[in-house]
Amino acid sequence: MPSSRPLRADARRNREALLVAAREAFLADDHAHVEEIARRADVAVGTLYRHFETREALVAEVYRQEVAELCATPARLLARHPPDEALRTFLLLLVEHAAVGRGMGEALESIMATDSPVFDDARDEMARALDELLTAGVVAGLVRSGISGRVVLRALGGICGMRAEGWKDDAVRIATILYDGLRYGAANHG
Repeated sequence: MPSSRPLRADARRNREALLVAAREAFLADDHAHVEEIARRADVAVGTLYRHFETREALVAEVYRQEVAELCATPARLLARHPPDEALRTFLLLLVEHAAVGRGMGEALESIMATDSPVFDDARDEMARALDELLTAGVVAGLVRSGISGRVVLRALGGICGMRAEGWKDDAVRIATILYDGLRYGAANHG
């Protein structure tokens, strides 16, 4: 958005409708055109371009929103579950996030060619979210110490980057093994 002024209510609704429509369109078809996204959002193409200067800017914002929603979950998980269970749930959410990312694969590739910091920012946010869960687990004696969110994220990145058929089932199994390894040697897990 070029302006830092708050959006009027109708403009804010249009922007949100565009983001919802874009997410749905990109998941259904990596090649979704802006015209299709505008149609799904029930706005004119010009409205889309007023909010997002390029298709790549729209893709980046959809991805940014996905990451922000994902990274807001640790506090809610910790409020409802013991730290180790919250960590296990978040690891599985990361696998699901990778599946959404794969569904948006070509759309995301379109922003890789730009100087957008979206992927670096996303990795930083996800690592911080994992750090929050790992720290809570260590304090409770349920997760081993000395492992950073960045290391866990790298391990999951390798798993979720697989291209083979059935990758998601394998990623869930491997995330479970990773989870077991994070608990091994913890004060309260022997």
